[in-house]
Amino acid sequence: MQVYQAKLVSLNEQAIGTAAHGSAVLVVNGDQLVVTIEMFDTPANQQHWEHFHGFPDGRSAAIATMAQDANHDGFVDLPETEPVSGTTMVPFNDQPEAMDIPNDKYPVADANGHFAYTKIVPLAQLSAEFKKAFNDSELDLDKRVIYIHGVAPELDLPATVAGAVGHYDQHVTLPIAVGKIEAVPLA
Repeated sequence: MQVYQAKLVSLNEQAIGTAAHGSAVLVVNGDQLVVTIEMFDTPANQQHWEHFHGFPDGRSAAIATMAQDANHDGFVDLPETEPVSGTTMVPFNDQPEAMDIPNDKYPVADANGHFAYTKIVPLAQLSAEFKKAFNDSELDLDKRVIYIHGVAPELDLPATVAGAVGHYDQHVTLPIAVGKIEAVPLA
């Protein structure tokens, strides 16, 4: 068994008016990956996309900070995270092993901005789909970062905020929290 964790800290809190924070624990146990994510102070009553991001070439990803606001519009949008965090890799939705990222099957925060997500993922299927998507890359969890996304649709975003994916606009993809996945030493 191997345990990984990430402390999820807020990103874009000045611009969105709330400091989303939480934690993630990923446990590799035999042929399963158990993912548990709990978030607080997210934008309330809405769905939040959550994924791990990284580099297919095996480089270690880092979390984005306001230093990544390349166009100085006051927001770190999804494309601005890519130089330090890489690409979106695995979704934490209703079926992570399917690697179907743009959909409406992610957790929804309650009226207090809280949500808890737990999923048991078949590791062999996830690894196979991951290798297909990323040229035989390994999951390498300790080289990845987790992002939580999503702000209220009525939030006024400047035209400079990018990150639309299909018919999902920047409100859906704007990062609100991020954390580096780290291996937990087992005693």
